[in-house]
Amino acid sequence: MKSIDRYMARLIALPLFSTLVLAAMLLVLDRMLRLFDFVATEGGPVSVVWRMLANLLPEYLGLGIPIGLMLGILLAFRRLATSSELDVMRGVGMSYGRLLRVPYMYAIALALLNLAIVGYVQPKARYAYEQLGFELRTGALGASIKVGEFTHLGDRTTLRIEQSRDDGRQLSGIFVHTETQKGDWVGVTAQRGQFLATDDPDVIILRLTNGTLVHNRKDFSTPRVLTFNSHDLPINLPKFEQFRVRSGESLEATLPELARTGRTGQTVEERDSSRSEFHFRLAEVASMFLLPLLAVALGVPPKRSTSALGVFLSIVMIVTYHKINQYAASVGHLGRIDPFFALWIPFLVFAALVLWMYRTIAFVPGGQPIGALERVAGKAWKAVASRLPGRRKRAETPA
Repeated sequence: MKSIDRYMARLIALPLFSTLVLAAMLLVLDRMLRLFDFVATEGGPVSVVWRMLANLLPEYLGLGIPIGLMLGILLAFRRLATSSELDVMRGVGMSYGRLLRVPYMYAIALALLNLAIVGYVQPKARYAYEQLGFELRTGALGASIKVGEFTHLGDRTTLRIEQSRDDGRQLSGIFVHTETQKGDWVGVTAQRGQFLATDDPDVIILRLTNGTLVHNRKDFSTPRVLTFNSHDLPINLPKFEQFRVRSGESLEATLPELARTGRTGQTVEERDSSRSEFHFRLAEVASMFLLPLLAVALGVPPKRSTSALGVFLSIVMIVTYHKINQYAASVGHLGRIDPFFALWIPFLVFAALVLWMYRTIAFVPGGQPIGALERVAGKAWKAVASRLPGRRKRAETPA
């Protein structure tokens, strides 16, 4: 690799990976607060939050990689343009096509990575995320017993604990009420207790110390009362229903599964749904090969200008195209339009716009694809700045 290519690789790498990490962190922090609230409400272990966030990372990377690639290349060309290095490179005969060699190396590598993520990793991670949420709601993750509240263990046992110490290994102020299938009921109060595992995974032992046991049955004239120093009370754990199998026609399906279901689905709705999701993922990945051209068109500001309008416009264009694809996928899912045309016609329109913008900047002398927008934004900024109090005061001060 020549020195100019290494220089371009360094210019692109820093903003690319910085944007990718920043976008992932912001998305994770936004979801983390809601997950902590959800886990706390369900009474589950805190460790499940990190497992759920790990399963969300592929989805966030699938959204962040195109934005990171776009801003990395755009900011690199913007730096070259504002420091006049781009003029020097163009003056010695380097075309935009030659300067795009390294950006396209990044684009190809990241497009393959994104294809692997959205095609294989993200569907299975999404299924794992939904499974964790299901197990948390049903208590299959070992939901914690809330201190000071009545906790139902299955349909026949109710437990209340006043205090819990040593990470739940030392319990005090215990009340237990349990019923048998014959109609008996047992009520127990104890000063202390602890849970012990058994050979049967569906049964645990609650070992109680210094308490009173009340046993009642229909044929008893009065309940039997027993005081004890130590008593082992078996508790049957509730049986949990199984989580559903991974779907083969939705966001949880891999690309080969979507392609197979799109051809052999039993219903028209099932085939349209799979084909719509299949073409949506491919169109999103294919659009990454247009981003280097768009980055050049928006990253090079007009001469004697440091406007950052192109940076703002690039994000707007990527997000808008993504939302249009989501809408097109929904329309294709409903069967109103063939999913192939619903997803690839917007891609062709977006590609035509990007190619026109790149042709304007690269082959038209003095061409600026967003020149009109730059002039409008400049005039608007001057109008706003002229009304600021500090600017008006300086303008009224005599020379």
